Amino acid sequence: MTITATRRSSRSWFTAVGAATTLAVMLAGCSSPDADSAQAAADETATDVRTTGNQYGTKAPYVPFEEMEDYAPIPDGYEPVLVEHLGRHGSRLLSSKKYDDLLYQLWEIAEASDGLTDLGEQLGEDLETIIAVHDEVGYGTLSGLGATEEQGIGLRAYQRMQDLFDGAADSQGSITFTSSGQDRATMSGDNFFIGLESENGSIEQIVAPRIDDPDLLYFHKSDPEYLEYKDNDEDLSDVLDQIESGPEVEEVARDIVSQLFTEEFISRIDDGEFDLVDNGKGKKHLTSVVDTASYLYELYVIAPLMSEEADVDFDAYITEEDAEVLAYISDANDFYEKGPGFEGRDVTYRMSNVLLDSFLDAIAGISTGETTQVADFRFAHAEEVIPFATLLQLPGSTKQAAEGDPYTYDNNPWRGAQVAPMAANIQWDAFENSDGDVIVRMLYNEAETAFGFDCTPTADGSYFYEADELESCLAPLRG
Repeated sequence: MTITATRRSSRSWFTAVGAATTLAVMLAGCSSPDADSAQAAADETATDVRTTGNQYGTKAPYVPFEEMEDYAPIPDGYEPVLVEHLGRHGSRLLSSKKYDDLLYQLWEIAEASDGLTDLGEQLGEDLETIIAVHDEVGYGTLSGLGATEEQGIGLRAYQRMQDLFDGAADSQGSITFTSSGQDRATMSGDNFFIGLESENGSIEQIVAPRIDDPDLLYFHKSDPEYLEYKDNDEDLSDVLDQIESGPEVEEVARDIVSQLFTEEFISRIDDGEFDLVDNGKGKKHLTSVVDTASYLYELYVIAPLMSEEADVDFDAYITEEDAEVLAYISDANDFYEKGPGFEGRDVTYRMSNVLLDSFLDAIAGISTGETTQVADFRFAHAEEVIPFATLLQLPGSTKQAAEGDPYTYDNNPWRGAQVAPMAANIQWDAFENSDGDVIVRMLYNEAETAFGFDCTPTADGSYFYEADELESCLAPLRG
């Protein structure tokens, strides 16, 4: 079951596709007491949220948010000179042996005690399939779909800037390849370059040996202030406890679990009979109905990502409506732990300024001659893409949660599936004219995207910005 080829060891998406998902049941414990203000915020949010894939959160499979033929033309007299790129790894398998293993343990107990419904009997076969795929391919690795996603992104990157890459191949220019050092990031880069080189094999000769740079692309594991916040911040634990312990969560969990197990078996779960521990790292427990439903949701979102390895469909076990509630829980965790977070605090995203420095320094180096490469391709994780999107205040990542008014789908446009789906990417393309003037456009998940912070484009409504303007308007965000 080979899924990747390893080659190196050493118009605007911000337009709603439909009405934003409204989870009115959640507002009882989480909304502002000012109903009129809450409704106004909901109405505004509904016009700003792309809804495709939202039930999967940040595990949503990748599709480009805009087609190349819809891009604005490059201004006359400008030629491509540089690409700066940050990408999340593509679709992957489960990160470790836990959710699948714990559910299978519970399933075996239920089977032995005649505690399964007909649908529950079917679940066992799907669990066995998922476990078999992971045993063969490996936990945490890029899936076949992830390889396909990355190859497609690489191919389109070449097609957008073909003259740049073909010219560099002819003149022996250089392209950098930097990874977080994690296997799925490196495999994503390998597959990205397969796509980049697929229409011009000579490009392979100008790609420098891969560099692993966890300080740049895995900073969420080393920043001490962030780690202290994530592990010990009382405001964080309180708001997530409030969101996760709502009655709607228990209701949805029982709706899901009652379709799989008999009432008698569910009573045994409720009575605290089980405290199952995963056979992977031994850190995850299953003790409750909510645990059972939550872990099933983790398989619901991973199943589409392994479509090239196995034909498993978890739609039969979780309705889209129930999935939206569980996706909200997942999104809330990511919003507070990686994204905009609490109003007036920047601990979740400030550390991504190392990426901004890297992008801006390369752009500035075009004019000074210090930038000799034609492209920098970096491969990382949601924990880097989400903070960087927040730092730049990209669409969907512009609003923090005020004290006493927790994040909900009705008062905030942040959605994991839109901010950082699998293979999410942020790319700056730079162009230069004969006078040495440099302009830059940004693509976010391959959609032309305006810079915030009062950055002024070259013309009203344009997506192109002078390099000096970006250096000036983004300077306060630098490290």
